[in-house]
Order: sequence, then structure tokens, then C-alpha cells
Amino acid sequence: MGRVILHCDLNNFYASVECLYQPELRNKPVAVCGESELRHGIVLAKNQIAKAFGIQTGDVIWQALKKCPNLVILKPNFPLYIRFSKLAQQIYSEYTDLIEPFGIDECWLDVTESTQILGSGRKIAYEIKERIKRELGLTVSIGVSFNKVFAKLGSDYKKPDAVTVITKENFKQIVWPLPAKDLLYVGSATEKKLSSRAIYTIGDIAKSSPEYLRRILGKWGEVLWIFANGLDTTPVTPPLFEDNIKGIGNSITLPRDLTCYEDAEYVIRMLSESVAQRLRQQYLKCFTIQVWIRDSSLFAITRQEKLQTPTFLAREIAQKAFEIFKKNWSFKNSIRSFGVRALDLVCANSFYQLEFDSLKKFKLEQLEKTVDQIRKRFGQSAVLPAILLTKSNLPCEIPLHNKIHPVAFFK
Repeated sequence: MGRVILHCDLNNFYASVECLYQPELRNKPVAVCGESELRHGIVLAKNQIAKAFGIQTGDVIWQALKKCPNLVILKPNFPLYIRFSKLAQQIYSEYTDLIEPFGIDECWLDVTESTQILGSGRKIAYEIKERIKRELGLTVSIGVSFNKVFAKLGSDYKKPDAVTVITKENFKQIVWPLPAKDLLYVGSATEKKLSSRAIYTIGDIAKSSPEYLRRILGKWGEVLWIFANGLDTTPVTPPLFEDNIKGIGNSITLPRDLTCYEDAEYVIRMLSESVAQRLRQQYLKCFTIQVWIRDSSLFAITRQEKLQTPTFLAREIAQKAFEIFKKNWSFKNSIRSFGVRALDLVCANSFYQLEFDSLKKFKLEQLEKTVDQIRKRFGQSAVLPAILLTKSNLPCEIPLHNKIHPVAFFK
């Protein structure tokens, strides 16, 4: 028996939850937007009425208002959205224990074994769709297929409140005519490379040779060929526990663009302080540092490098992050958003090869732990590195609880 995978995508999630609590807005165009004072003023979600005006996720508020002057703009209420996300997952859990969240509003479900008791994947999908509507007041689009990639394509295929079944028999008719950009992990840069070689659709990717795609895109070329031909075998992997930690990171959209290395060093140190403190709280160290940069045109890159020895020291994380940054960014464009992430996590007392200056490092670890205690008692800004007192127009601290969604497809 082949696998039966569902991908459930709650429609217009943030805006739909807001309209539940403010029913007078149901017949009006509504968008949930970040705070414009902090330059987070972009559309995070919109309802169907706003969508009909051409408003898209990621539009800046003034762009959205230009398209729809009567647009109702709401601030996000993340604790409320998390509550509804968990309620939806409770419903999913009555059909399978193999549930893999992909962000706050999307989940994969492996219902292969459940079909023997509850009926086909299509039947289960329709039942879940009706329960979400009846019990939560939300709508969900569900894709049903034999792998995760096509299940996600199915949930995107018809929206809102729809079920799309993609089988081994019909995937060439449904999936292959779709634009290449609809395939998981085909971003704007990859789409440009493909279109420059007359590869416009998912079918074009499938019919190209994997060797040719590898020459264009590196190893990702072969991965996309596998995806396009329905050969993905990635399992649905539930988190081992609720806060299964693969990496710890912080990112920020800045109140002004960064235009020089001095600016970047400041922000890197600020983010590294938070990342290091969270590592220490979890009694973890990291072997890899990752830097994420997005410029003023919203072009983004991610780069990472290994450390010689694991660390939870802010100064070491900041030093490596700044090294990575200088190697990969020349300031042709100014920077709008920045992120630092610690990966390859190990327990803080894991064994590793000592260095000549291990005693010095041990003393620095004790020092930063002491700083944690002071901050816990007197506030996060009670002790700061001197560099974080040099720029009054940039923030000197970031909330410790920042999380990045969605999680990675590959585990």
C-alpha cells in the first residue's frame, strides 16, 4: 500500500482568527500587519475580500492602502493564533499521531495506517475540513497525495476551503502544467535561472535530466528533479517533543537600513548576545553559526560556517558571524533585516578537544553566566557590551523568545 499524506493549510489564518473575534469585520477587507513604527509594517495575512483587491502577503502597508483605501489594518495577536494552531492540531491528532507542523498554520499528516479504519485519504480530508469549519469557525485547504511535496501543492491548488487529490495516475495532468515557482524550494533566484534556460513549468523540470539541473543549480537541481517527478520519500516526522530544538536564532527588521560594516557589527553583537543567552538557558553549545541577510530590495542570502570548538559565548558567536558577514556582503545594497542562528547543538558539558587557552575560555563562560544572573534580576539591559551603547537609532536588545517559522523541510 502506498503512502497517504495530507497537507492542511489554514486559510488566511491570522485574518480569519481576527474576524472570528470581530465579526463586524467579516464583510470588510482586513489585513493583519506588523508595526510600521518599527518598520515591520508589511501585510502578514489578509482575508479573501482584501485579496480580491490584489493585496498580497509582504505588501508594505502604504502599497496595500493604495490598492484598497478602505482596508482595515489590525495588529497581530500571536498568542491567540498559537492557541488556534494547537486546537487545529488536536483535531488532526484524532486521525493520526504522525503530524509534522510546517509553520504555525500548516501541517503534514501521514494517515496511511488510518485509511484501513477511517476510509480513504479523500474521505479523511473532507471530514477534517468540515470539523475545522464547524468546531473552530475557520476554513482549511487540504492536499492529499502519496508524498509530502505533492500534498503541499494540492493544498495550494484550490483555496479556500477545498480538497485536492493528487495521485500517481493524475499528477502529470495536475502538477506538471504549474509554474516552476510553485514547487517547494523554487524561489525567485532559482526561477530566474530556470527560466533563462527555457524551464518554465514543473513539467519542464521533470523532463530535464538531473545532470543538467545539477549543472545549473548544484545539488538542489537533483532535489527539484526528484520533487517534480513525484519521487520524494521524505517521511512525516513529528517533533520529538514540543520545543524540539534544532537551532537557536534571532532575527530583526531594523528601524533603519544598515549601510556600513560598523552598523553590521553592532547588530551582530546585539543578536549574538540574545542567541548566546538562550543557548546557556537551554544548557547547549553550538558548532555552527549561520547568518541571514535581507537587503532593501528584499533579496536575501543565508551563509554558515563551522567553529573549531562548541560555544555559548556571545563574543565568539559574534566574531564568527561578523567573519561570515564580511566574506559574503559588500554593501552594494543597504541591509533591511538581519539574523544570527546557532546550529549543530550539543549538550554544554559534551567532551571535545581542549585548546591552549581553555582556561581563559572557562573564565569567560563563568563571566557570561554571571551576566545572565544580573540581567535576570535587574533587566536585560542592566549589563551590555560597550558597543551596544554607541548607536541610539538602533535597538540595543531583542526579545529572547523570537522564533523563526516555518521549520526546515529536511530534518
